[in-house]
Amino acid sequence: MNKDQVKGRMETAKGDIKEAAGKMVGNDRLKTEGQAEQAAGKVQSKVGDVKNDVGNAIKNAIDR
Repeated sequence: MNKDQVKGRMETAKGDIKEAAGKMVGNDRLKTEGQAEQAAGKVQSKVGDVKNDVGNAIKNAIDR
């Protein structure tokens, strides 16, 4: 795992918690913030996945 994958997954988890808290207390702003953080975390995590895949492809090409 690279740092983008870790940070993205942490941001997604933080967003999940904020959204749940917003729903629980009836705070639409907190709920929306949580949803936005989840989306941002998923994007960052996906960037990390792509970086990892590219790195692995390069490594495999060099090893051949």
